[in-house]
Parts: sequence; C-alpha cells; structure tokens
Amino acid sequence: MNKSAIISCLFLIIVSTSSLLSPWIAPYPFDLQNSDELLQGPSLKHIMGTDKLGRDLFSRILYGARISISVGILTALSSLIIGTVYGGVSGYAGGRIDNFMMRAVDVIYSLPDLLMIILITVIIGRGWVSIFLALSIVGWVTVARLIRGELLRLKEFQFVESVRAIGAGHMRIFFIHLLPNTIGPLIVTLTFRCASAILSESTLSFIGLGLAPPFASWGTLANDGWGSVKFYPHLTIFPGTAILLTMLALNFLGDGLRDAFDPHRKV
Repeated sequence: MNKSAIISCLFLIIVSTSSLLSPWIAPYPFDLQNSDELLQGPSLKHIMGTDKLGRDLFSRILYGARISISVGILTALSSLIIGTVYGGVSGYAGGRIDNFMMRAVDVIYSLPDLLMIILITVIIGRGWVSIFLALSIVGWVTVARLIRGELLRLKEFQFVESVRAIGAGHMRIFFIHLLPNTIGPLIVTLTFRCASAILSESTLSFIGLGLAPPFASWGTLANDGWGSVKFYPHLTIFPGTAILLTMLALNFLGDGLRDAFDPHRKV
C-alpha cells in the first residue's frame, strides 16, 4: 500500500468536498467587503486574514477551489476523451493514416503550450469557458501520443489475432478488446493532466488572463496579493500553498496509481 497516495487521495477528497460545500461552510460570502477590516493578518475572526477590500481570504480560497479544481478535472477529462479517440484511431489504423495524423500532432506539440493557451484566451476572451477550451485544445496531444503507443503495442498481442481470426470486426476489436486495456495508463494520465491543468489555470490567472472579478481562483488570489507580498505576505502564501499541496497530492496519487496498475510490481 502506498501511504502517500492514500493520504493524497483523502486530502483531495476533503478539498473537493469543501469546495462543493463552500456556500455552507465558508464563514463569509466570497464577495463581502468590509472597509473596517482591510488587509488584516490571520486571526480568530479571519483565520487567513483579509484582502485589500476587506474580504475574508479563507472564504475566497474555498470558493476559488471550485474554479481551480473544476477546471482541472473537466479539462483533464476532455483532453482524455479527445486524445484517446484521436490516438486510438491513429494507432489502430497504422500506415499512412497514422503517419498523417501523428504529423499533425507533432506540429501542435512543437508549439509552446503557454503561448497557445494565452493566444486562445485572448481571442475567445476571459472567463471559465475560455480557460476550459484553451486548456482542452492544447492538453489532448500528450494523451494522443500515449494511447497511440499503447495501441501499437497491444495490436501485436496474440489475443488480437485470435479475435480477428474468429471474425470480430474492427469496431469490436477497437472498443471491446483494445481500449479497455488502456484504462490503467489513462487513469494515471488523468491525475497528471489534472495537476497540469490546475497549474496552467493558476498561471493564466496570475498573469491576468484568468477570471474577471469578483470571481476568483487560486491563481487570481495569488495575483491579487503579489503586489503587496512584502508587507502582506498572507495574501500570496495561502493561495500558493493551496496550489502547491493540491499539485503534490495529485502527483503522489498518480505515482500510487501507476504502481498499482504496473503488472511488474505485483506479486
């Protein structure tokens, strides 16, 4: 048993549940301003302090988790679906079709991800939907290459030749016998893609291309406090810590799942 993976899974469950229940467990509304409590440090009343508008930072981090985590999960799922279909078709078809499809992937893969995301976000506009679309468009390439390699390997196994010999069609071989055997790598990839999407969203929000106020993610919260980090470090430390711990938890969970699905590690 991988203890770090189990602890990480419990941490992610707690964070996700807290974000979903934020309207009920947050001590204050995320947009409630109080001019009498501007830029206060952590205290019993505000355990993470307040920002420059007197808003409770802990409440905003809880609400921000809904944006950051939802973008990470949904982006990872969409990238997984697009990449699995594209890479699966490419690997199963082989020949010229595979060569043509993978050259298109190579062109997209050669472009810097952050540059592509910024360009797409600028064209579409700021907002949750634009961030989701931008991250999904650039995130499926890695998955496609992974699934294509898996199918090229699986096609050489004897069980594929056996089901083909008894008259199974291409659709049955592809969906019933090949794709289910890629579930392990896909689940592991999902955790790493989710972590990558959260980091990308936080980066976009940090440089000012994320959500528009008053809505916030962890990246926008870190951006809000960056200008005064020298005098009010809590404004950046707490959102940054939330990003750091979530990224570590997803990576530890991915490592544990990789070990669990690796047949060479099983006794």
